[in-house]
Amino acid sequence: MPATLQQLQSRLSDARNPAAWRWQARRTLGDVRDLLTAESQASDDGWLAARGAGMLRERDALLERLAALGPRVFREPGLEGVRADVRRLLVDVEHHLQRRRDLVWDEVELELGGSE
Repeated sequence: MPATLQQLQSRLSDARNPAAWRWQARRTLGDVRDLLTAESQASDDGWLAARGAGMLRERDALLERLAALGPRVFREPGLEGVRADVRRLLVDVEHHLQRRRDLVWDEVELELGGSE
């Protein structure tokens, strides 16, 4: 089971040793990729289908950002720009995962007949 995003973020909090931080960031990005690629397919239920397809597009955009960021972790001489981009990506992934949980909840609610 992949580490939670909070654990991943805490891994990256210490940048006293830039080389160690870069390796840790690379490992963290791999865990984030695994977390995103483990997502299930979009919903096929009527009004949820569009939201599900949107979630897959959003996931694909996050995976593209992650793929572009991976090599930068080692190549960029300055650490602050890369650290800021990694933090921003993790926040965006966290928001994506929350929207995914919301979609799953809506699917269950639809199956159970709504809130009535």
